[in-house]
Amino acid sequence: MTFPAARHAQSQWSATPVADRKAIMLAFHDLVLERQVELLDIVQEETGKSRADAFNEVIDVAITARHYAYRAPRLLSPQSAKGALPLLTSTHVERAPKGVVGLIAPWNYPLSLAISDAIPALLAGNAVVLKPDEKTTGTARRALALLEEAGLPTGLMQIVEGGAEAGQRVAAACDYLMFTGSTAVGRTLAAQAGERLIGFSAELGGKNPLIVLPSADPVTAARGAVGACFSNSGQLCISVERIFVHESVADAFITEFVAATEALRLGPGWTDDIGRLISEEHLDRVAALVSAAVAHGARVLTGGTHEGLYYSPTVLVDVPHHADLHDREVFGPVVYIETVSSVDEAVTRANDSDYGLNASVWGAVREAREVASRLEAGTVNINEGFAAAWASVDAPMGGWKQSGVGRRHADEGLLKFTESRTVAVQRLVPLSGPSGVPREKYAAALTTALRLGRRLLR
Repeated sequence: MTFPAARHAQSQWSATPVADRKAIMLAFHDLVLERQVELLDIVQEETGKSRADAFNEVIDVAITARHYAYRAPRLLSPQSAKGALPLLTSTHVERAPKGVVGLIAPWNYPLSLAISDAIPALLAGNAVVLKPDEKTTGTARRALALLEEAGLPTGLMQIVEGGAEAGQRVAAACDYLMFTGSTAVGRTLAAQAGERLIGFSAELGGKNPLIVLPSADPVTAARGAVGACFSNSGQLCISVERIFVHESVADAFITEFVAATEALRLGPGWTDDIGRLISEEHLDRVAALVSAAVAHGARVLTGGTHEGLYYSPTVLVDVPHHADLHDREVFGPVVYIETVSSVDEAVTRANDSDYGLNASVWGAVREAREVASRLEAGTVNINEGFAAAWASVDAPMGGWKQSGVGRRHADEGLLKFTESRTVAVQRLVPLSGPSGVPREKYAAALTTALRLGRRLLR
């Protein structure tokens, strides 16, 4: 009964004034901040991440709720458009909800990546059916409870528990599908959405590069790169897994980077830097990729060990191209470094990937901007790893190439959950021309008008 119930609730919700929806999301914003301790506890219990990494999720959801609450009234209001014939045609564009939005969310950010997409979908007038990862359903349910406490009608957002089969049920019944996860699964879901002719958006995998330019301060870049690589234990689709450092600063950068990596503290507390990996299965996968790379000739500068589910942050060099770790997303606290002789070489290597999600460039801002514009990535952070672009919720977030389709954040992050309706009013003279005027003469008059318009609009 999940989807029938959601559709019933949505039929009433779509008639709710946008101002009322806005008030609910602002109340939710306040509740998330007020109840952050219990949210942090649940996130940590389910994922094992550090307290600081869990707090990032709370902040992200609050920022997203506030942003879209204030943007929704304008975005959902009818927008004027230029009519076919000046003065005679008036045109505007309306926005209507899709209906029931299906969200399939991953385990690595169980609060942020489930709720940050639900917020704009709900504000747009949709119902939401959320399928969180099996390991993190508690976080999703607590977030839903806070939404309903803030005033969201019961039944408007529903949670479906289970694995891949549950995800298939959501994909088979929803009116729009939003997915965050692996490229392999995203490709399958995209095919299903295409078969059903429904909209689809996805943020998928990444093999994100970081470039250290000759103009960079190697110590500053190294310390920044640590956060770029190892936040959330590397279990982050926009974290850095490849570093390309110019030979002029390579020695200093590598020395400082290894030292800063070795200083990281493993544990769950506020003062700890690296939490545990999500599961034994995932740890085995990460360890296997590192071991295979070493067997093919890679060298470990630090890390490569684990205690329980805590995998030590790992830095490698000399990773050969034929090692899986060179091109495959690790999704753990593992990065490799390559020294390059030119900026052009760094750009070429950074772009040599099937992925294009996020990139990071360190150096003088003017030079870094020029490099950023050459990188094949949906977001590029200058003198920052990933947080600056991600937190800029007024700008789009998403991937190039096999890193995704569509965008979250910005106006598109809400408008993708709507259908547009163009309404045009014609006055006095029909577009086909006034009655009694020969078509040839009308065509000549239109031709003259078009030529005049071209000159006036230059």
